[in-house]
Amino acid sequence: PPHRGSAWDCPQTHTKLARLRPFPAMLHRALRTAASRTAAVAGGGLRRMHAPSGGGAFEPTEAHAQLRTMVRKFAEQEVDPQAAEFNRDERFNLALFRKCGDLGLLGLTAQEEYGGSGMDATSACIVHEELAAADPAFCLSYLAHSLLFVNNLARNASPEQKEKYLPAACSGEKIGGMCMSEPDAGTDVLAMRTRAEAVDGGSFYELSGTKMWITNGTINGKDTGDLFLVYAKTGNPQERGGMSLFLVEKGMPGFSLGQQIKDKCGMRASMTAELVFDKCRVPRENIVGGEGQATKCMMRNLEVERLCLAAMSCGIARRSVEAMAKYSMERTSFGKPLKSFGQIQRLVGESFAKMRAGRAYLYETAARVNLDTDPAGGNTRLDTDGVKLFCGEMGKQCADSAMQVLGGNGYVSEYQVERLWRDSKLLEIGGGTNEAHHKNIMADLAA
Repeated sequence: PPHRGSAWDCPQTHTKLARLRPFPAMLHRALRTAASRTAAVAGGGLRRMHAPSGGGAFEPTEAHAQLRTMVRKFAEQEVDPQAAEFNRDERFNLALFRKCGDLGLLGLTAQEEYGGSGMDATSACIVHEELAAADPAFCLSYLAHSLLFVNNLARNASPEQKEKYLPAACSGEKIGGMCMSEPDAGTDVLAMRTRAEAVDGGSFYELSGTKMWITNGTINGKDTGDLFLVYAKTGNPQERGGMSLFLVEKGMPGFSLGQQIKDKCGMRASMTAELVFDKCRVPRENIVGGEGQATKCMMRNLEVERLCLAAMSCGIARRSVEAMAKYSMERTSFGKPLKSFGQIQRLVGESFAKMRAGRAYLYETAARVNLDTDPAGGNTRLDTDGVKLFCGEMGKQCADSAMQVLGGNGYVSEYQVERLWRDSKLLEIGGGTNEAHHKNIMADLAA
């Protein structure tokens, strides 16, 4: 029998998944168009291992299986073909991104009354895994918009703020992101220097500071993105903490693009920027969650962010396994196919086992995450750290093994694995470094 608290014995999970049907109209129409399973790319046996099937650990319901089928078809037919060009040119594919809005994906976890699809953490993992298998950089921009902005707003904002900002974000009319990291404050979030001072009798705040490494900070290299959730200190300047969360719009006085950050190791089609706040005037009604409550907002969103970064690593790992398995069946050496050599069998076999272990950990944890509850009162914080730590390393290892199996061909862009290899490294840094996860896990286990 399933152990208590697992993905197969969680009343909370059954309640959440029951809400997945009926689908919101937009997503339902998109799913109806995905009538056929996608074509195999790496041999029948391997593809069957990844085929969606409602009721399994990776798709607990038929609704999840249909979602994976639809997103996989979109990823293979439209996301994958453009990946090499847009990553090479370091450009954001805005037109394709807005197609995600047409499919109901940009507001996947937002409430239906604001234009979202009202789906759960497992659904978010499915979408991120499938998109990352095609183009991790495109998926990273999707994560910054759909989770760091949309989900954060959907969980922490007032009804008036949701009504004003979510519909355009869910449709893709507006592109959003989140501003936390600074030139001198990354993992040490509470060391941030960006401040917000109340002016005009408290009716406005002036934000001053610089934010760094902001995904979707620009989408054209010329000016800022459209909407951002910005963390800034409102408490005593001499004390750590005291942060508030602000909604900042493109064009607000004092808000500008510092620079587009180019020549990154990977994720090159996901545009990254430095954003500058020079006494940027923000109305008081744009505070999200209340003054001084930003840490609570951050923690409520951090769990699903880490889950979906782990899902991205699983997507990279799965694509790497498919690539090396396919290549080892087609390429010959010393008169025999590569698959007949023990060294190659070890790289493929171990990568496959690691990938499956990572996916099992991912979806077991996702089934227990409730997007509408405070993680401080739950039992999933330890595993959202753990799954991102494990999957981040696992994804990079699988991409590295794929490079080794493909040899010289793996080192050039034609076979994609060199891009997967470069992209995978960020997932050991962004959303929490491996070292931060080590610290958090030790602290939770010792509590």
